[in-house]
Order: sequence, then structure tokens, then C-alpha cells
Amino acid sequence: MGKVTPTSTHWGNYLVETEDGRLIAIHHYAADKNPTPIGQSLLDSQDPNCRVPQPMVRKSYLARRWESDGSLREREPFVPVDWDTALDLTADALKHAIDTGGNESIYGGSYGWASAGRFHHAQGQLKRFLNLVGGYVHSRTSYSAGAAEIIVPHILGMPFFSLMRQAPTVEDIAANTNLVVCFGGIAMKNTQVMDGGLGAHTAEDQLRALAKTDTHFVNVSPLKDDMADFVGADWWPCRPNSDVALMLGLAHTIHSENLHDAAFLATYCVGFERFVPYLTGESDGQPKDADWASALADIPAEDIRALARRMASGRTLLGISWSLQRAEHGEQSYWMITLLAAMLGQFGLPGGGVAYGYGSVHNIGFAGRRQPNFRIAAMDQGNPPVNRYIPVSRIAEMLENPGDAYDYNGKRLNYPDIEVILWAGGNPYHHHQDLNRLRKAWANPGTVIVSEPWWTATARHADIVLPCSTTLERNDFAAGSNDTYITPMRQAVEPFAEARSDFEIFSALAERFDKFDEFTERRNEMQWVEHLYEQTRQRADAAGVHLPDFAEFWQGEQIDMREQLDEQRFALEKFRDDPNENPLRTPSGRIELFSETIASFDYDDCRGHPMWFDKQEWLGSAQARRFPLHLVSNQPKTRLHSQLDNGKTSQDAKVSGREIVRINPEDAAARKISEGDIVRLFNDRGACLAAVALTEGIRPGVVELPTGAWFDPAGESLEIHGNPNVLTRDAGTSKLAQGPTAHSCLIEVEKYAGELPDLTVFRQPATVSAADV
Repeated sequence: MGKVTPTSTHWGNYLVETEDGRLIAIHHYAADKNPTPIGQSLLDSQDPNCRVPQPMVRKSYLARRWESDGSLREREPFVPVDWDTALDLTADALKHAIDTGGNESIYGGSYGWASAGRFHHAQGQLKRFLNLVGGYVHSRTSYSAGAAEIIVPHILGMPFFSLMRQAPTVEDIAANTNLVVCFGGIAMKNTQVMDGGLGAHTAEDQLRALAKTDTHFVNVSPLKDDMADFVGADWWPCRPNSDVALMLGLAHTIHSENLHDAAFLATYCVGFERFVPYLTGESDGQPKDADWASALADIPAEDIRALARRMASGRTLLGISWSLQRAEHGEQSYWMITLLAAMLGQFGLPGGGVAYGYGSVHNIGFAGRRQPNFRIAAMDQGNPPVNRYIPVSRIAEMLENPGDAYDYNGKRLNYPDIEVILWAGGNPYHHHQDLNRLRKAWANPGTVIVSEPWWTATARHADIVLPCSTTLERNDFAAGSNDTYITPMRQAVEPFAEARSDFEIFSALAERFDKFDEFTERRNEMQWVEHLYEQTRQRADAAGVHLPDFAEFWQGEQIDMREQLDEQRFALEKFRDDPNENPLRTPSGRIELFSETIASFDYDDCRGHPMWFDKQEWLGSAQARRFPLHLVSNQPKTRLHSQLDNGKTSQDAKVSGREIVRINPEDAAARKISEGDIVRLFNDRGACLAAVALTEGIRPGVVELPTGAWFDPAGESLEIHGNPNVLTRDAGTSKLAQGPTAHSCLIEVEKYAGELPDLTVFRQPATVSAADV
């Protein structure tokens, strides 16, 4: 065996084997009984066809800088330059923006998962630098859970991601729960990943053990495999985007048959009495009963009534995936499931209440009660001198409409006028919606600078590309936010070609602003890694967890802290014990089933209590006559988002180099489509190609094309690789959260009759020499 070094990724910890400076094998730890195959794609992380070998500048930008035509981004060749030239051009662009529009004209768009390492964290590095030079416009919330992040604090008084980590444990469910009803399922593919690193994939084993108990499951989803077959769940293939209607139908039966827990609602909640007139139809003439819900969700009314009665007859846990709130009025699904669970009165009881985001990543629901009770250190980003921000998914709207007003969580804000985009550690041409719209808006700023290892579409749409190193090419350490493992990440191979770490890049830029010492604090890479680890060790020690000193830690492998961690009691359990001693951080101190705060905003698309809103784009709308298929663009099985789409695991799953779209045989037959055919998916926003896989495990009228294929446009009319975000809708969930609504998307599918175009995204873009500029 060659040299072996430990590393960590967002999809697991590994041992990397190298020989003569080359990657030759990726091994998993013995502790990880179900490692994901995604890790094998690390072997392709230095693929010379996809890596950026040296700094690059777009041809006309090199000649005319910010006066050049931004619409030529991605359409003209790059010029290879040396590092000093690229860094000087970057510094000049930033200084020009500051001089002409102030720091509010810089968008620090570092959104994305990037490295699991605590030091080489792209967002932290970029934001620390920008704050030192006067600030920037930043983003709030996430593409994953933008609506939930805003609505949950209003109704439960705690940050959404904190609440998720306190999901009922598998042990509690096994011992107490009769019924688990999962809206959006518990997709095993999503448990492959965990932000910040993961020492052992145990979710499948835990769920298999739970499936052997008397607990019964219901999977409410248009996709059957959103719940693994071994669970034996009842499959309710509801019409997409109808979940709130279904929840209302369940609530109506529970209320009308007097099955709700009136004492719990009176003691632990506020506002139920203001919701009831809407539920019964007293306020609008339409009872939200099972018959009404059945017409919207396409689930038999008697089944809805029977499930409601069963839910009220024993201990019931409701689960809700992130996917439900990535749709029009996505806030309503999280609010309504909270109200439905409150009617059952089981919040704070073992195995009861709501499991928010259960299984959306590995440790949500599967971490147990032994979770780190101390913070893992990270590089300080400093205090932002500029207090301007946008909801993260409103980037295209910001670039299109500088100065325009918009509503957001009770505030009336204006979009800034962006002159420079500085991006590191993410791929908006993966995670944003309506990519053809984004491409047009992306042309508006004077300068786009991207720090990126690979020739993704984001790098190809830049003026200046700064090639950065990858996880395996630098030193770091990792510890997931609620994972029990901490691991060294020793450099396994030399950086590819001229790549530099983000720390080196931003240190050099800081020097051009006379901020080098402030940025680096006179520490090099290894000194920073040791400093952050020792900070973490001190915090752990104060919490009763012993970690070795840095020298011992650095020479070893991953460490499991689980046995040193105490079992936690969760916030909602303490709230149930005594709501006066342990009130929620809501205005009332209780669960807010009616929110006076939200009602005071007077929004027409998010009222004071959860409710059903008609949708602009779903199978029940007029648009379905032209585009009769609902597109589910969910997370892929073969990669994390778009990371390592060039790698073996992702590439092996493609057909003719294209992503796979899953279609029900009934829909395929109506279009004369067969297994393996290349098809064109299209609507008014765009079109893409994909390869067909037929399955009975998807509701008729629904197709599934996962996200993450590197964006590969052939002109304006067709994306040729299978990126669903050329089709998805770019509009906010509501004025409250302005979250993304990718799952409100209608399309049509037809067999592709043309010659299959060659993919270009996995090879180097065109370059010319500086002499040709």
C-alpha cells in the first residue's frame, strides 16, 4: 500500500492512498459500515480536462476591463495570465467598485458547500477579506430551506437548523411511536451527506431496525422511493404541491370529530381559535374537509379521514422534508404541519410532534441525543461594515433591477446596484433557478471574479478565474456541526498546476489593500489549522470532552467523541415540562398557530395563520393544459449537488453522457417514449436533454430529473447535459421568506429527434494568448 492520509468531505471521512504523488485509491473507515460511493469520485479531482490550470481572464475584459461587454461571458475565449496579473486586475476591479459605488456595489456571493474543512472554508475566507476592505452585500437564508428558515422562528421561536437537530431519535420512535407520517418521505440518498463531515453512515441501519418494530409508516410523496422499500410504508402518491390541502383535510377530520387535544392547544399554543373559522369554512364558505382536500391532493377522501383517526388514536410523529417548502407558498407546509401536530398534542413527548427535515441530511433524525455541546472553531469573519443583503435566491432579480423595492420578512428593502461579483466555493449555475434568466442578469455587473478549481459554468461565466486548490491539496481539520467525529485532513497531493488555496488567494488580495497582517494575523496555513484546533480543544475541555493535543491529533486519524458526550434533552421537551419556566422565544412564549407579527405585515400571500393558496404553476392550474407534467428536481444519488459531476460515480450513472429523467410508463407510452431514449424536456423558460428511465415508482403526470449536472448550454435554446434548472421557476415563495420555488414547475417531454450534441463542459474552454488581445 502507498502513503495513506486521512481526509473529510461532506459525504464522509476517508483514507486517501497515494503513490508517487498520484491518487490511487480512496478507502473508507471500518467504522463506516455503509459508505457512499460518492467518495470514489475524489480519484478524479485532479482530472486535467476539468481543472483550471492557471489564472485566466476573459479576452475582451483583459483589453477593456469593466467597460467590456458582459454578455460575452462564456462566449469568448480566455487568456492565461500569471498570478500577479490576475490579482492586480481583481484588486483594481474591487477598488474601482468601491470608488464609484461604494462597498455596497460588491456582492460577496460565496454560497455553496465547498470544503468540509474548518479553516479552508471558502465563504469564511472571502467574507473575512471583504469585511476588512470595507464590507459587501451578502445573502441570507439558503436554497435548501429558505422558507423554513424564516417561518420556523416566527412559530416556534428558534432557528430552523437548531430545531432540526433536535428531531425525535430513532430510539424514541421505536419505543413510543405507533405511526410515522412523512410528507416528502425519508430519502436514503439524502442521508449520504452531512454538512461539515460525517464519521459513519448509520442512517440505513437505524431505519432498518426501526422497520422491524411495530411502528407503521406512511410516505406522502409522488416518488415511491422517497421511502426505502424495506420500511414497508404505505405510499400516498399525492399531487405535487398539494400537501397543505391534505394536512388541512386531516385537521378538519380531527377537529370535527373532536379528536384534537384541546388542553395542549390552550396551554402550549396561541391562536388556534383564530384558525378554526378558516378550517370549518365559517370565514370563507369553504370547509377544508376531506372531500375538499381529496379534490386537490388526488387522495381518496375516506383514506384521509381514516388516516386522521389513526393519527389521533396513538403516538404519531409527523415528518416533513426540505423539499416541500421549495415551492410556491412554501412557508405554509411547515406552518400547517406544526399546527396539525399541535392538534394531536404530542410536541415534547418521546417520538411525537414533528421531525422537521428528517433525513434531509444524515444527522437530522439519526444523530441521537449524544451531540457535541461545544462549538467547533472557525476563522473569524469580522464585523460587517455594510448592512446590505438579499434573500439568497433573489440574485437574478437583484442584478436585473438595481434600486427596485421588495418585501422580505416584514421589511421593505431595495436591491443594491452591483458592480462586482466575487464568488468562491459555490456554483450558482447549479443551485439557482431559471438559468437562462440568470445568464442574462449575470451580464450586467462590470466584473465577475470566481475562485474555482474546476471549469464549471460559473467559472466559464467569469471575467477573472482564480484557480483554487481542493480538499486533498491542502491541510485542514473537520468536524460536522452535530457529528461526533473530528478528523485531521492532511494534504494528500500537491495542488494541481498553479492552483492556490483560498487562503493564499485572499491573503495576496489583502496585501494589495494593505490588510495582509489583519487578514492572516501573521499565521500561515498550518499555524491557523493548529490555532483553530486548539480553540476547539479548549471548548471541548470546558464541556467535559477530552481531545488530544494538536501534535498527537495531527499524526492520527479520525476520533469519535460519542462516549464522552452526555445525552441531551431537547428544547421542546423542556417546554412541555414547564412552558412558563422554559418559554419559546416567540412573542407569546408559546407555539404561534396564529402569528400577530406575520398578520401585521399585511401580506396577500402569507396571512396570520397557515392556509391553502391557489398556485400559479401546478397540475391544478391552467398552465397544465400546455405543460401537463410536474417536474421534481430533487437531490442526486451520485454526488453532492454538482460537486464532482466529472467524477466516476456521477459519470457511471449517466446514459449517453446525459442525466437520467424518470418517467411513469403511462406518460412515456402517451409520448411514444421508450427506456433509454434521449428526450427534450421543455417549457417557456428553457429546454434540456436527458435519458429516459421508466418506473412505476413515480406518480403519473410527474417526472424526476435530479439537480447537479454541470450546465452545458448549446446556444440560447437548449441545455444538452440534463440540468433541470433551465426549466425551474425563479420566483420567491412569498413576501415573507422569498425562498426558492424550484418545485413549482410544469414541463412537457418529447423524444429528441436531432443529432446528439457533444458535451463541452468536461473539457477545457478555448484560450488565446495575450498577443491576440
